[in-house]
Amino acid sequence: MFIPCDRGGDSAAPEFKGFTLLMPAVSVGNVGQLAIDLVISTLDMTKVGYFYTNCLVPMVGNNPYATAEENSTELSINAEVYSLPSKKLVVLQIRSPFIKNKYRPFCETLLAWVKSSKCARVVLLSSSHAYQRDDEQLLGTPLRYLLTPDLEKAVGGRMKELNWKEMEKVAAYPGISDTDKVLHIPGGGITKLLFTESCSEGIQMAVLLKFCSEGDNIPDAFVLVNYLNEWLQLIKSEVSTVRSKWKIPSSWRLLFGNGLPPALF
Repeated sequence: MFIPCDRGGDSAAPEFKGFTLLMPAVSVGNVGQLAIDLVISTLDMTKVGYFYTNCLVPMVGNNPYATAEENSTELSINAEVYSLPSKKLVVLQIRSPFIKNKYRPFCETLLAWVKSSKCARVVLLSSSHAYQRDDEQLLGTPLRYLLTPDLEKAVGGRMKELNWKEMEKVAAYPGISDTDKVLHIPGGGITKLLFTESCSEGIQMAVLLKFCSEGDNIPDAFVLVNYLNEWLQLIKSEVSTVRSKWKIPSSWRLLFGNGLPPALF
C-alpha cells in the first residue's frame, strides 16, 4: 500500500487523479529499472512516498539520486514513489526482486492502489530474453508494445502513427501446432500477469519492452527510455544527442564503475 512521506505531518497526501503511473517490471537485465532511474534523475522528480509490501526482498541504501553531500545520506528502500505534477506523472521505482510466489499478491495490491488513487493509466517498462524470440520476433526492431483493450481505444491510433510493433503471440505448442497462440514474455517477471490482470480489471495499461540479454544493459535502458519518450514526450530531444539529454543518476557510478564514459556524468 502507498504511504506518503509526510504521513505524520500537516501535509495532505499527494493526489494522483488523472496521472500516468510509470513503473518497471523486475525483468531480464533490470532494463526497466534502469530506464526509470533515468526518468527520475532527468526530471528531478520529488519523492512523495513509499509502496509498502511484503512481496519484495527488503533492502535499504543511500539516496540513489544524490546531487550533493547534504542529500547523499538520505535513505531509500525497495519500492518508492516519485511525482511530477506539472507533467501529471507518478513513478513507482522497484529496487529489489520479488519473493517467491508473491507475484500475484503484489499485482492485486498494486492494481487496487491504481484504482483508489484514480490514476488514468499505467505504463510498465519491461524486457524479455532475446534468445527466446521466435522467427517473427527476430525481424526488425527489438522493441515491442502491448495495450489493454481500454487503452487501445484511446492511443491505438497514436502507436500506428509511431510505426510501433505490437508484441506478437507465439505458438502454444511449437512444432506441434501453430494455430494456438499465446502471449509469452520469458524473463519478463510480473509483466504478463500484471498485463492480463489489467485487461480483466478494465485498467488502462501499456507495456513497453525490449528484447535483451544479461550483461551491460545501460544501452538497453537508453533505447527503452527513448522509446517511451517518443510517445510521452517527457523531454525534448534530437536523435543525434538523445543520450546526452538524459541525466545519469549518481548511484550508477558505484554500480557500473568505469563502465560509463566520463562524459555521461
